[in-house]
Amino acid sequence: MITREYCRVMARYNAWQNRQLSVLLQAVDPEELTRDRKAFFGSILGTLNHLLWGDLAWMSRFDGGAAPGGGIADSPSLCPTLGAWDAKRFRTDGRIRLWADALDSIALQGDLSWYSGSMGQQVSRPLALCVTHMFNHQTHHRGQVHAMMTAAGLNAPVTDLVFLPEENE
Repeated sequence: MITREYCRVMARYNAWQNRQLSVLLQAVDPEELTRDRKAFFGSILGTLNHLLWGDLAWMSRFDGGAAPGGGIADSPSLCPTLGAWDAKRFRTDGRIRLWADALDSIALQGDLSWYSGSMGQQVSRPLALCVTHMFNHQTHHRGQVHAMMTAAGLNAPVTDLVFLPEENE
C-alpha cells in the first residue's frame, strides 16, 4: 500500500506545512487565532491543536512514546497560545521525521493494535492504513485552517505537495 519513502516524504511535507503556518500566524492577533469560526474545532488555534493532538496520539501508537492527555473533545485546548503550539509542533514534527527515517518497510505490512478511546474498545488495523490515515488527517485539518485563514483575509501558505522544497534547499 505505502512505502518507507512515502512516509519520509509525507513527514517532510507535514513539517514544511507547519513551518509555513507558524511563520504566517506569528503576525496574527491572538484574538483572531482563537475566534470561533464555526469550524468543527472552533478556531484556527483550536484546529491546529486538534491536529497536533491527533499526531501525538498516532505517534504514541507508532513509536511507543508519550501520548497526549485528554480525549478528542479536549484536543482544541492542547496549547493555550500559538507560542506553546509552535514549540510542541516543532518537537512533534521532528519526532515524526525521526520515526519515518527509521521505519522498516516490512513493518508497514503488519497490523497495529490499540485501545481507541473514541470507539471505547480495542482495535486492530493494518499499520499502513493507520499511517496513511495520520497523514491524510493532517492534510484534511490543515485544509480547514487554510480555509479559515482565507476567509479571515489572512495570507495562507502554499499547500501543493509538488512544491515541497528539496531537502538541501
